[in-house]
Amino acid sequence: MTATARRSLLQIFVLALTFASVPAFEAHAQAPPAGRPRRDAGAALRLGDVGSAVEDLQRRLNLKLQPSPGLDPDGDYGEATRAAVSRFQREKGLPTTGVADEATRKALGDEKLPEPEVPSPEVVNAEAPARKPADAIDGPPFVSAKAWAIADGRTGEVLWGDRRDEPLPMASTTKMMTALVVGRIIQADLKALHEVVTFSERADRTPGSTSGVRAGEKLPVEELLYGMMLPSGNDATVAFAEHFGGRLPGEGEPYDRFIAAMNKTAEELGLAHTRFANPHGLPADDHHAGAGDLARLAFALLKDPVLAKVVDTPRRGCTLESGSGDRRNVVWSNTNRLLGIDGYDGVKTGTTNAAGNCLVASGRHGDDRLIVVVLGATTSDARYMDARNLFRWGWNRRAGR
Repeated sequence: MTATARRSLLQIFVLALTFASVPAFEAHAQAPPAGRPRRDAGAALRLGDVGSAVEDLQRRLNLKLQPSPGLDPDGDYGEATRAAVSRFQREKGLPTTGVADEATRKALGDEKLPEPEVPSPEVVNAEAPARKPADAIDGPPFVSAKAWAIADGRTGEVLWGDRRDEPLPMASTTKMMTALVVGRIIQADLKALHEVVTFSERADRTPGSTSGVRAGEKLPVEELLYGMMLPSGNDATVAFAEHFGGRLPGEGEPYDRFIAAMNKTAEELGLAHTRFANPHGLPADDHHAGAGDLARLAFALLKDPVLAKVVDTPRRGCTLESGSGDRRNVVWSNTNRLLGIDGYDGVKTGTTNAAGNCLVASGRHGDDRLIVVVLGATTSDARYMDARNLFRWGWNRRAGR
């Protein structure tokens, strides 16, 4: 063996002894769960973080927010913690990111919090928690959503649901009504489909999901429908309200008249649990819908062949033109992941902190068609799993199984 080889073996042996001397319990204590980073006391905290700093954050949110969000101070930065952080940021006029950055944690304070009261071991160990009845083996599937509804896709009749008439925030599923109002204008005057919409500064500044059209750029109404429904462009809804609102009945500026037309259309469709305060679905007072109402709204939308084609499109390219004649291309991708599975053909997703993860989906199985609405699912993945389980259950019920 050469001298170099002997030195290498000696180095490996020394390193092995060094690592072997580290207590196993210490290595485990310092290692965060796989994929779940721990943060120190001064770092920004975000979804997926764990540790004592997150626990301290949760306790401060429970104390500072009224009414309290009732967070379980478990040191796990989940969706509920992110929603509470966003709510605190809105109340304090901070950027609403859902990330507990330095400014947010400073606003929450650094005073010493009282230690939580912990019952004695005798009390805890003597407890005999009550159990709920066993799960039934029949009935609809368990879902993460707050509310859901299933409607007949051929008649619009709502067949089944849970909390289906409860008014809840519905996020960008709002855009189904915006599209329907535009669709009715087009049905009354087919030339409206080819009118040119010029984006205003107001439309361009609309927060949230966007079509990416800039102030001063122009495109046909038909193309803007794709820009609104595929990437869920909040800016596109404002552009439509400004463009068409002036020719709708009522008083006030075009934007307000367009929203009035949305509510009038809801009344005509018998959507008793639905109210619109804007055309895009960003959180607002008196802006809500029932899951059953959204199923009926989707049925009305899908009867319009122009709109049905739009919501069934996975991707759409468009050329925009500026006021000076410059041209550029954009590509819009549909946020509805079910369109990648054969049999699904619409309709609209929606996501905000207030509404959770929402989905209105249309699907066919053989000659049968159903519309499924999911409101307030816990995650984006969960809304698709909820919807697919509900479709399967609904189709089995229709087949008598």
